[in-house]
Amino acid sequence: MRLALGSPIIFVAATRRQPMTYFSASELRQRAGGLTASAAQWELSRLSKAAAGNFDVFLSHSFRDAMLIVGLKRVLEADGLSVYVDWIEDPQLDRTKVNATTAAHLRERMKRCRSLVYATSQNASTSRWMPWELGFFDGVNGPDRVAICPIATGTGRYTGEEYLGLYKTLEKVRDAGVFRPFVVRPSRRQAERLGSFAAGKGLFVGLS
Repeated sequence: MRLALGSPIIFVAATRRQPMTYFSASELRQRAGGLTASAAQWELSRLSKAAAGNFDVFLSHSFRDAMLIVGLKRVLEADGLSVYVDWIEDPQLDRTKVNATTAAHLRERMKRCRSLVYATSQNASTSRWMPWELGFFDGVNGPDRVAICPIATGTGRYTGEEYLGLYKTLEKVRDAGVFRPFVVRPSRRQAERLGSFAAGKGLFVGLS
């Protein structure tokens, strides 16, 4: 179906019978382990695998989703990836203000990240930084290094901006009877593991 220019795209979580599903807010909250944002900042900074400021993933998100982002960060790290989250790695930044200093710092951070995961949610629509981060990263690295991660609510649905449908999505795909994180192409016919996505290898497998 062709979407009209400017119309929203609706992300709908899969049912039990389907081979793919989005990460839910409740699941990510559980993965965070009940940590407060301040406690998560200390713990995850200590556990960061990144060396010399280089990361596998730049995690673009709304700070209003801080608890969910802790859970998503853990999902990505469990697959062996190092993840940059600004308020964890650079707590001195003030993202409440759009200024040249913060923008320059984030540009340098994105240049040191191999891929970008865009955690879209109801809160993302109010973020001042997320669309800018997506546009910059896409412009430097191309769309193949970008994955949209829709965070489903209790209804399993989320309405996002139409342009997000141009990118691959980070989802849970049934693999040998178990749901594992994969990056799925917009065609919904192929997917790749997170390591392949972050490295730009393009090692896709077919989806039935």
